[in-house]
Amino acid sequence: MPALNPAFSDIVELLVAVPDGDEAAVAAVRQRDAQLTKPPGSLGRMEELVEFLARWQHRAKPRLGNPMVTIFAGNHGVTDQGVSAFPREVTAQMVANFTNGGAAISQICGLHEINLRVFELALELPTGDITKEPALDDQMCAATIAYGMEAVAGKPDLICIGEMGIGNTTIAAAIYAALYGGKGEDWVGRGTGLDDAGLARKADAVNRALAHHDGKLDHPLAILARLGGREIAAMLGALTAARHQKVPVIIDGYVASAAAAIAHAVNPASINHCLFAHVSAEGAHARVLERMGQTGLLDFGMRLGEGSGAALAAVMAKTALHLHDNMATFDSAAVSGKSS
Repeated sequence: MPALNPAFSDIVELLVAVPDGDEAAVAAVRQRDAQLTKPPGSLGRMEELVEFLARWQHRAKPRLGNPMVTIFAGNHGVTDQGVSAFPREVTAQMVANFTNGGAAISQICGLHEINLRVFELALELPTGDITKEPALDDQMCAATIAYGMEAVAGKPDLICIGEMGIGNTTIAAAIYAALYGGKGEDWVGRGTGLDDAGLARKADAVNRALAHHDGKLDHPLAILARLGGREIAAMLGALTAARHQKVPVIIDGYVASAAAAIAHAVNPASINHCLFAHVSAEGAHARVLERMGQTGLLDFGMRLGEGSGAALAAVMAKTALHLHDNMATFDSAAVSGKSS
């Protein structure tokens, strides 16, 4: 890796020195699954979800007594470039909507008994306009990553990572362009509902940002600092801490995947404990997942953000674990097993 600001040294170390999953726990899950009253493999990826929980919780009997959705909210100076259909004041207004129970994610979590935490990241202080200056200096970026690590302090047994931030699909597109190449036009989408003129402004903003920071995007964490946002830095911290605390992670959509893409670029193995909830209809999310060797669990044409897709994937995980724990075995149900 190129030389990097020492402020990031501990973060790089955490991303490189990641613990492995527990394959003995997976073997125990498979042993019980083979005894359940169903044909082997007949529940498809539902069975893989239980294995995923066992592997990264390091438990032969995984549990979901404290699943959590975390929403990280930040504001962006690039909104001055007309890249969003909504003003950045909407970020704080939606945060209030989350806590007051009026948002889609609030209702999903309430219905399915999933804890919801919202982390506000200096909403009154937007990041630098990336077309003219770095989003964050290196020290602030590193501190925000560290702050995001606090998301696992409540000892969740599964954490779903989502975000809120007017303008942050532009930020994510810039990160993807810097990591994977191409122009703004290759990575931007309509976000909150841009018309054609707005979409063109968005692509132009990404292109101008890439040109402004040319030659200084030589490390994934440098890309994060110069082009990213506080919520993306905090999401990176959350998924990194989760790996070391034996907490499996579900990543939401287009913007949340940018945090995983930064981690993956440092060390592809650093996101092995992450499940990608869905294929977003926003931008080029499917290509982002392909670059990381991932597939989305769901494909509902969603592009809401705020952790909504991740929460639905958590519902699937809860269902899968309930089946694994509560279905009868062939012996207990007095059902004949497969003939030899």
